Order: sequence, then C-alpha cells, then structure tokens
Amino acid sequence: MKKTLLLLPGPVPVAQPVLEAMAWPMINHRGREFADLLARLERQMKPLFGTENDVLFLGSSGTGGLEAAVANLFDPGDRLLSMPVGVFGKRLATIAKTFGCEVEMLETPLGAAADPHALAARLAADTERRIKGVLLTHNETSTGVQNEMAALAEAVRAHGALTVVDSVSGLGASRFEMDAWGFDVVVTASQKALAAPPGVAMVAVSDRGWEAMARARIARYYFDLPLTREFARKGQTPWTPPISVFYALGVALSRYHAVSLEENFARHSAYARAIRAAFEALGFTIFSRSDAHSVTVVAAEPPAGVDAATLLKTLRESYGVVLSGGQGELTGKIVRFGTMGDVSENDLLGAIGALELALADLGGSPRFGAGVAAAAQALTARAAAGVR
Repeated sequence: MKKTLLLLPGPVPVAQPVLEAMAWPMINHRGREFADLLARLERQMKPLFGTENDVLFLGSSGTGGLEAAVANLFDPGDRLLSMPVGVFGKRLATIAKTFGCEVEMLETPLGAAADPHALAARLAADTERRIKGVLLTHNETSTGVQNEMAALAEAVRAHGALTVVDSVSGLGASRFEMDAWGFDVVVTASQKALAAPPGVAMVAVSDRGWEAMARARIARYYFDLPLTREFARKGQTPWTPPISVFYALGVALSRYHAVSLEENFARHSAYARAIRAAFEALGFTIFSRSDAHSVTVVAAEPPAGVDAATLLKTLRESYGVVLSGGQGELTGKIVRFGTMGDVSENDLLGAIGALELALADLGGSPRFGAGVAAAAQALTARAAAGVR
C-alpha cells in the first residue's frame, strides 16, 4: 500500500499502538472485563466534556450520536432554533426536521462564528417560550470555524431552552465546560481529536436533559439514551458494542491523557496557527474570519488561478498528502487542512513542503520554502513557550 499522510478533518491518522489494540481478543460484552473498560472510558471522557454527569457510548459515528440527542430530547412539532455555521450544523437541523420538529434557521455568513447577540435577541423575542430547543455547533469543519460556546450558552440561559451541541470535531481540541456553561446534550466521536478509529459516539446529558427525555415521545429503539444509561450502570451497552473500537479508544485516551488537557489544547491551536501562516505565505486566503478560527481544521481559498480540486489531486497522487476540499456551496472553492490525530510537527512541515511542490507543478510560482518557514516560525514560538 502506498504511504499517505492523512490530514483530513476526520478520520485522522491513528497511532500504531491504537491500531494494534483492535487486534486484541474479543471479550464478553456482558462480563466484568467489558464493564471495567466502559467505566475507564467514561472516567477518561468526563474531563473533556467538563461534566460530572453520565457519558454514554454508542456504536455509531458522530451523526448517530446527534440523531440520538434529537430523538430522545424532543417531540414531533417542537419548535427548535438552529444556528448553523456550515454543512454539519445544517445536518443537525435536518435530523431534527426528519423527526418532525419545526426548525427555524438563524443564519450566519459562511466563515463567521455564530453571533451570541443575535441568538440572545431572537430568544428574547420569543416571549411565549415557543422555542423548546437550540441546536449549536462547537466546531464546524466545513468552514474551519469555531464558536465561542461560553457566550452562546449565556445567550440561551435567560430563555431556558434545551440545548444540543455538536462537538464531534471540537471536544478534546479546545476547552469545553458542559456543566459550568449549562448545556444539556453534547455529542462527540472517536475519530477526531481523540485520534481513534471511527465507530464510537459519546453523548453527555445534563440532569435537565434527562428530565426532558423522560417526557419525550419520539419513537426510538437502537438510540434509546435512557435505556443506554440503564445498561451502562450495569457496565454494559444495550446492543453488541464494537469491542475492537472500544479497545482502540481506550489506548487513544490513555495516550491523550499522558499530557495535560492544556497541552493538548495548545498543540491543536499551534498546529492551526502554523497552517494558517503557511497558507498565507503561499498566497492562500484563510476562509474563516479572524475571530472564528477553528483549531482542528484550517479552510483556505487557493491563490488566483489555482483550481482547488486539481491541487488536491496533485497533492494526493504525486506527493501522498491527503487534504480535503469544500462541501456544499464551497465545493471546488477551498481546501481544508486538519490538525487532529497522530500528527507531528515534521508531518505538518512535510505536507506544507509538498503543497509548495504541488503549486509549482500547477504552474504557480511559490517562493519555495516560504510556507515551511512561516509554519516553522509559528511552531518555534510554541516551543519557546514550553509547550510540546
């Protein structure tokens, strides 16, 4: 197999010890060993969510976790307010519509973060409290945007609506304080900042969220969260779990916690700064606004005359570097460079060097070394600050 460097917004490069864990022998998913594994995973996840409440594990992608959040919290006909900042925020709204909810969209320009003042104003206008829930995104990989979640939580608090947060590509890469901020359901997944293979979604629910779920009447079966919690308290899952992915997630989380949360957050932030510096040095235009940059993916428009799809193909086929293109209305307009997973500074610098070569192959005239130098300078500043 040809060696490639995967720098996507997910799935991400997975370290060899994590991959090897998937070859461990199967165990009884109703037995003591699995119960111990499940308890350990929950202990490891709680600090990332910033919660003391239960963290549940589902055999699914992050989208399954988001479906579970909606299907357990709301009823058909409930009015929800969605504030998407890209494709995945709109996906969460679509899930809610599929389950019969009435979803109002509070639009945000692409590349911008959600405006807490606009959210607060809309909720203040809902004097009859018809809006039952608010759907939010922590980090949006389609646009390279990250929202200020504490401010959005404050905007919702006075109204009292229930909140669902998609933190699939955010949790673990930047601070999240679910309990302190007052969010009700938060969802993440294994294949992003946690640097594990795809296959497990994690859902944390507040006390208020559990009370709402006890009243909800949308039909659910596989993604029944109260049932999942009931089984979790016995050290089990309701249905057969992807045991091999659970093994891998456990190793990945142990590697993650080998350093502090702050060091993990700083690494993702520094990588994103380095990529932005490299892109700008090579004539790209960063798509996200300066107050809305994601730490897990950088989205940028290529220099004039460079076709994004052709650039990505050249990178992949000639240099073994795999980046992502745009989605939805941004298809063919941007490239996306991820920071998550088992990625080193050398990997970043090598990929940026390959990007310079690919630009030259396409007839551009990059100042060779400019992107690498800009990234290296950003990374050197991180090292000088004592962050590794």
